[in-house]
Amino acid sequence: MFFGLDFTSPLFWSAFGSIVLANIVLSGDNAVVIAMAARTLKPNQRAKAIFWGSAAAIVMRIILTIVAIQLLTLPYLKIVGAALLVYIGVDLLKGEGEDEHDGKQVNGMMAAIRTILIADLVMSLDNVLAVAAAAKGNLPLLVLGLLISIPLIIFGATLLTKVMERFPIIITVGAALLGYLAGEMLVTDPAATAQFGIASHTTELIAGAIGAALVVALGTYLSKRQRSHSQT
Repeated sequence: MFFGLDFTSPLFWSAFGSIVLANIVLSGDNAVVIAMAARTLKPNQRAKAIFWGSAAAIVMRIILTIVAIQLLTLPYLKIVGAALLVYIGVDLLKGEGEDEHDGKQVNGMMAAIRTILIADLVMSLDNVLAVAAAAKGNLPLLVLGLLISIPLIIFGATLLTKVMERFPIIITVGAALLGYLAGEMLVTDPAATAQFGIASHTTELIAGAIGAALVVALGTYLSKRQRSHSQT
């Protein structure tokens, strides 16, 4: 036994595997944001931003998991989160219109880490419930499972940054993903469900599609306007 963990128990390995698997599956969108936030940095800064952003995000997720059930019952919290996701998605997409050699690339590591943390905080509000359920109330097991997931998320984000360099369209897809998640969060907020009833799966899909379209349209417009201003 170590901190209440029985490594010889099949139940331990079953729960541990569930936590790691759930975190990998649910962190796909987080890896996209990490990759997008770090893509404009120099290679040495990019690696640091991905590592520290991912590590800090996992620590924050552990803390958030402990209080997740109480947090998610608060009205308007998801609405605020949805607004933040839209802002982050538009900002990341707008960044495509910036000159790669301007000061933001050189000095933006802390800004990238901040973006990673904010986005992970917002997107983890729903994700942590599944991870907490897999842990079955065992906090040491929960922490261990999330810590093991750090290198997996970092690897995913690192791989995505390389792919984005070759296929920039992925950045637009990533921004659309944030908008989609924002739309879903908006209609599932307790304040929204109290006013309009529990959203159906179709309603969530429509809200997500509208959110994705909004982020891409607004981000593309601001990016083009930014490019035209820089050329004048």
